[in-house]
Amino acid sequence: MDYQSSIIRDSNPMENLEKQLICPICLEMFTKPVVILPCQHNLCRKCANDIFQAANPYWQSRGTTLSGGRFRCPSCRHEVILDRHGVYGLQRNLLVENIIDIYKQEYSSRPLKKGNHPMCKEHEDEKINIYCLTCEIPTCSMCKVFGAHKDCEVAPLQNVFQGQKMELSNCISMLVAGNDRVQTIISQLEDSCKTTEENGRLVKQELCEKINALIAILEEKKSELLEKVTKEQEEKTSLVQALIQQYKEQLEESTKLMDTAFQSLEETGGATFLTNAKQLIKTIVEASKGGRLGKIEQGFENLDYFTLDLEHIAEVLRAIDFGTDEEEEELNEEEEETEEEESQERKVNAPQ
Repeated sequence: MDYQSSIIRDSNPMENLEKQLICPICLEMFTKPVVILPCQHNLCRKCANDIFQAANPYWQSRGTTLSGGRFRCPSCRHEVILDRHGVYGLQRNLLVENIIDIYKQEYSSRPLKKGNHPMCKEHEDEKINIYCLTCEIPTCSMCKVFGAHKDCEVAPLQNVFQGQKMELSNCISMLVAGNDRVQTIISQLEDSCKTTEENGRLVKQELCEKINALIAILEEKKSELLEKVTKEQEEKTSLVQALIQQYKEQLEESTKLMDTAFQSLEETGGATFLTNAKQLIKTIVEASKGGRLGKIEQGFENLDYFTLDLEHIAEVLRAIDFGTDEEEEELNEEEEETEEEESQERKVNAPQ
């Protein structure tokens, strides 16, 4: 506490000092021993123990060993964690205790002033020293004897004062305990949020792994089917290219025979011409009758028999969703029934 600066600013240093020495729980001047919290705020040990008991209703001694606990500072809400000694493990603030002793000594040596105690408005010379229980207001003895409260039930002001202070202190303890319970609920909800986020991350990770596995299967199947198409394409292309080469060779041989025939026609000597002509004619006739080269059938180049009907698979993929095991079993049964029906239809439509 910064006592000095507060005292300098106030015109009545002793009165301001008294304000600084008031316990925030019991609203009275600190009583020995005064404990200092980790946040540097002070409490009466009894008040600190009351808050601790309210915040830790199940805290109890077990033989000579005490279990620890925690509560919150009523001034700043800082959480105070106690060891097995409980409140008795907190450090005493001897400085504040000494200041209180000095203050009480100084205050007791000063003469009492009339203005230090509330006076009755109806009887100016009378102090307010009783409490009207009927009207629930403080009053003086003259009002009870001769005034407006002569027929009311009254009690000593100090007794009611102490009772009300105790009740208010209990209310504060209840608020502190209630705030601690709310803080506990908040902590639990925050933990629930973290757990939900972590569970969501794990589910997303598992979902991505399963979908990626399906994609990998599709990629593998695509490569397999593409390989089949490529193989068929290459086989047909190789066959056609072989036929082209054969026809080219036949054309080349025919062209050579034709050139030889033209050269023979240019021969002027009858004997020379006749010597070669008969064999040449025979060769040309044999070449013309030669084995016929292969041909391709009409539609040979078509590859439309490589056709996929993936509509039923697409429907299954579109139907993928989060569901129970029972729903998955029903879906599998429907797929099996569909496959059986298609198999029977293929058998019926198959050529005999």
